Formats: sequence, structure tokens, C-alpha cells
Amino acid sequence: MEPTVKLINYTKEPERVIAAAARLCYSERSGEDLFENLSDEEVKKLVKNILNLGHYSVLEHVSFTFSISGISRVTTHQLVRHRVGCSYSQRSQRYIKEDNFDYIIPPSIQERPELLEKYNETMENLNNLYEEFAQVVPKEDARYLLPQAIESKIMVTYSLRALLHFIKLRTCRRAQWEIQTLAWKMLKEAKQVAPLLLENVGPACLNGNCPEGKLSCGRPYTKEDIDSLII
Repeated sequence: MEPTVKLINYTKEPERVIAAAARLCYSERSGEDLFENLSDEEVKKLVKNILNLGHYSVLEHVSFTFSISGISRVTTHQLVRHRVGCSYSQRSQRYIKEDNFDYIIPPSIQERPELLEKYNETMENLNNLYEEFAQVVPKEDARYLLPQAIESKIMVTYSLRALLHFIKLRTCRRAQWEIQTLAWKMLKEAKQVAPLLLENVGPACLNGNCPEGKLSCGRPYTKEDIDSLII
């Protein structure tokens, strides 16, 4: 099972919103006037200048909302660590009964039949125990038996500034495999509606030296790598 990611809402004309906000700081014109009357060429020039200079405060005027399913609680726990400019709503194990739950199988276990069999047996046993306990104790207590591998659903909203930070960290080859997959899918969805803003977005090594130092994987991404992952 792979994460399913769908961009369900976003700021319309995000490049124009950002360009108008940036120009407003140095103009006597109103934001409405700038938004409506900046030329496409002015918008493109302003956006590229903002990204090159790193003046990211204006990026907070743009947001993206994703519906995500097919990920484990392992990954949602990592996801919600991103707090600034981010909002989350997740399927509740307190109110939703999790009998016959789906679960995520790591590739390293999937490729080892002897481990996969034990893994699946363990999940089945936990499901049976959960169902037994949920008949006599509240779901909020029975959930203590649920594994971190259980499949979860979550809706997330990120400002563009927060999304760029998330993608920079979580598309790194050293990020955990599941959240890596999620980050690439989120980038692909967002890039379809904001190609200019996300033109050169990816892991830190794409635009400079790896920040991991001695922990670097030694395999920096290229623009061609990024294109192959999100096309």
C-alpha cells in the first residue's frame, strides 16, 4: 500500500497573490489593484526574485490542502511534527472502531517471506484482540492494542512556506521511506497548480551542499532525478 495524496483545495492564482503581496510593500497601490493589474511578466519576474532572495514571508499568503490516506501512524506522527503554518485533522481512533484494520508493510519486511508471515500473523492477532477488547471496554481504551503500522487518514493544510520546508527535509534520501514517498506525492500534486513557485523545489542537496554533513548519503539529487519522480 502506498500513500494516496489528493490536492483538494489551494489558493487560486498563487503566483499572482504572492507577487501582489510583495509589490504592495513598496507601492502606494492597493493589494486589490496590484492583484488585478500586474502583468503576467511582472508576476513571473517578482516570484522568481522573491524565491532567489529568500523573502519567504509573502509565501504564507498561499496555502494547499491535501487529503491523504494509505499511510501509517508511524508517518502521521512524523508529519504532525511540522507545526508552523500547518493544520491537521486525522481519523480518530477514539471514536472510530478500527476492527479489520488495514496496515502498512515496510518493503524490508515485504521482501522477506519468513518475516512477512510473522508480521501478518501479528497484525491478525492484534486485530482479534482489539475486537475482543472493544466489546467490553471503550474504544479509546481498546486502541492501546493497535499497532503503529495501522493505516490512517489525515487532511493537512500547509502554507507555501511550510510546504517548501517540509519538502526540503522529507524528500531527502535519509528521510524515512514512507514519508519520503508522501513528500514526493505532495510535491507532484502542488506543482500541477503552482509550477513556477515549485519549479526548483526538492531536497536541500538539489540547490547546494547537503546539510547532513558526515551523515550525508553521498548521492545528491539532480534536476533530472526530480523530474523523473514527479512526472
